[in-house]
Amino acid sequence: MFQRHAHPFSAWSRLLSAPLLLVPLWTRRWWLYVPIGAWMVVNPVVTPPARDMSSFATRAILGEESWIREPTSEPAVMALSGMASATLAGSMVAAYHHRRTGAVLGTWAFMAITLWEWKLWADRFARESAGVPGRA
Repeated sequence: MFQRHAHPFSAWSRLLSAPLLLVPLWTRRWWLYVPIGAWMVVNPVVTPPARDMSSFATRAILGEESWIREPTSEPAVMALSGMASATLAGSMVAAYHHRRTGAVLGTWAFMAITLWEWKLWADRFARESAGVPGRA
């Protein structure tokens, strides 16, 4: 499943879909979580497996797969995950209260922190792939 999850279209489109999580809260149209949730579930299934490791997104998601098996191995990523979760939760609360600036800045911070995580995961993938034919 991670090979599909790591396809660049899947990875980037999921990241760029994060602001959609605020729409049901802002509009009070809770049913909107159904198509948003469906998109998040179907997205990695409909994309083909990643075959080219040159994409930053692919390397990041494959590094994440490795990190999930041993999350305490990189405390910085654990801290960033907590920060990302907190900023997303904060932006969702701001959206619920119709605080545009908080919603926008929180979402921006979430996406920036997520990209920082991706960088650390891509670095992990590069370290683990060094010397492995077909992975670097």
